[in-house]
This record gives sequence, structure tokens and C-alpha cells, in this order.
Amino acid sequence: MSDPTLPLAAHSTPADLAAAPPSRAAGTARLVGRILLQRGLQAVIVAALVGTLSFLMMRLLPGDTAFRVAAARYGFDMVSAAAAEAVRAELGLALPWTEALLRWWSHLLRLDLGVSSVTGAPVIEEIVHQLGHTLQLAVAALAVSCLIAVPLGFAAGLRAGGTLDRGTLLASVLLRAMPPFVLGIVLVTVLSVEFDLMPAGGHGAHGALLMPALTLGLGLAATSMRVARNAMAAVAESPYFAFARVKGLDDSQAVLRHGVRNAAIPLVAYLGVQLVYLVEGVVVIETLFAWPGIGHALVHAIFGRDVPMIQGTALVMGLLFVALNTLVDLACAWIDPRVRIARGRR
Repeated sequence: MSDPTLPLAAHSTPADLAAAPPSRAAGTARLVGRILLQRGLQAVIVAALVGTLSFLMMRLLPGDTAFRVAAARYGFDMVSAAAAEAVRAELGLALPWTEALLRWWSHLLRLDLGVSSVTGAPVIEEIVHQLGHTLQLAVAALAVSCLIAVPLGFAAGLRAGGTLDRGTLLASVLLRAMPPFVLGIVLVTVLSVEFDLMPAGGHGAHGALLMPALTLGLGLAATSMRVARNAMAAVAESPYFAFARVKGLDDSQAVLRHGVRNAAIPLVAYLGVQLVYLVEGVVVIETLFAWPGIGHALVHAIFGRDVPMIQGTALVMGLLFVALNTLVDLACAWIDPRVRIARGRR
């Protein structure tokens, strides 16, 4: 993995950063508006593509969709040909796929995701309930990642080439090479089965969030640790950091005053890449630990051929990715004043 390029150049001075255009507030407002407009257009494209591809993939799957929906409703032992035909007529599964897709698009323009083919409940209500659990898991996983990656990465970067640097590199390679479900099984075997420290799965029990958050957070920390290390190593070699040491500041003071903010810029920017792993990992981890989020709901909807639920959950996951990337863009603009100044002058 190549070293990330730090947005704050070594030759920057406080006077350069303070030299803002006459209308700094207007420039900042234009920057925020531009980011929101770009991400808003991206959200529209994501909504159209994700919903359409989800619909088409479900149509291309082999087997009788009506029978699978009836089996999900009544159980495989109770389903019959008559029940499947009733489901086919109720859901309009005999309609041409173009007509069915246009109908879904028209509902989406009215912000209506339809009702679940299996439960009959509005899709939006089920997603709102499940999204809270998914966000809870995502926030906990990011917290675990930051608590592990940031201090270890910064410490390794300050002593590049040392024992800690080599140890964190080995740990990052091992964690990154391990698929999330394998890491989850290892943690369950060690922490739940062998030592009985955490619940192995489920929701509602005391500490049930710890195991899925730790599994997902370790995967995120594997790469973040190296990004933090490379960023701090570049800061430690910069002239402004050396000048801070010449002024008489020790390592901790120099890092807090001149290192953390500069090293945080590539780390925050890399969150946009991490979100891909986070959104993908949510599906696997929620299913593995029976966590009632939208990833778990998506897997069950696929088994039951619940097309409205599949489209709704996939759509929300795609829009969640866009929303989180928007927050990352805004955070980078806030951390690095030169981003606001440069774009504000355009």
C-alpha cells in the first residue's frame, strides 16, 4: 500500500493558511453547496441503479418466485400450488417486467417503497426499525477501529521502522487477509466458547453488540492503522514538525499541536474507502451474529424473494454510503483550511 499524500504541504506557513479571500463565509457556503449538489446527484443515480439492478437480478434468478414467497409466508410444509397462484395474482408477478419496473419507479418518485411481499408491512417502516440497529453497529465498529488504529498507527509512525511499526504491519496484514466471517468465527471460538467473555450472537443480551462491533472494527482497523502510521511518519519528517522540536516542545506536545490535525486529514479522507468495507461487512456480520439490521433483513428477503424489501434495503444501503461520504467530504474541508480557501476562490 502506497503512502497517502498529505494535503498540508511542508512549506505551508500560518500566514499562508490565514490568507483567506475577502468573503470567506461566502466561499465556505459555496463549497458546502457544491459538495451537497454533487452528492445529491450521485444519490439520485444510485437510487435508480440500485433499485433497477435489484429488480432485474431477482427476475433472473431460477425458480418460481410466487412459490418462494408463499413458502416464506406459510412455510414450505404448508405451501401448495393454489397458494402460489394466489400469491402470483396478488403481487402481479405475471406482469411484464418492464411494466412492473415502471410501477416501482413511479412509487419511488412518490417516496413509496411499497409493502413487503412476505409480511405485508410497509417496507419503509421495517427499514426504519432495522436501520437504527445497523447504525448502532456501524458507529460501534468505527469507534473500535479508531481506538485501535489511531494510537497504534501514530505511535508506529513516530518511530518508523521500529519494533512497534513492524508488529502493527504484521497485524494489519493478517487482519486484512482474513475474511470478516472467518474473523468472526475465530473471535466467537476464542472469546465466547473458550473463555465465555461475550455473547456469541443475538440482540438484547448484555454485551451483545461487542462481538459484531469488534469483528467489524478489527477489519476496519487493519488498514486504518497503516494509513495513520504513514500520515504520522510524513508529519514527523516535515520541516514544521522539526521546527516545533527546535522550539523546545517534546514529542507529545509537538504531536498534539502540530501533528494530530495534519495526520488526521488523510485518515479522515480514507474513511470514504473504509465505508465500502463497512457497508459490505454489515451484511456478513449481521447475518453471522443474528444482529437485526438491514443487512440481516436483506439476506432473509433474498431467500424469500421479497423483491420490494430487497429493493428497499439495497436502496437504503446505497444512499447511506452516499450520505456518509458526504460527511467525509465536509469533514475534510473543515479540517484542512486550504481546501476551503482554494475552492472558495473559484
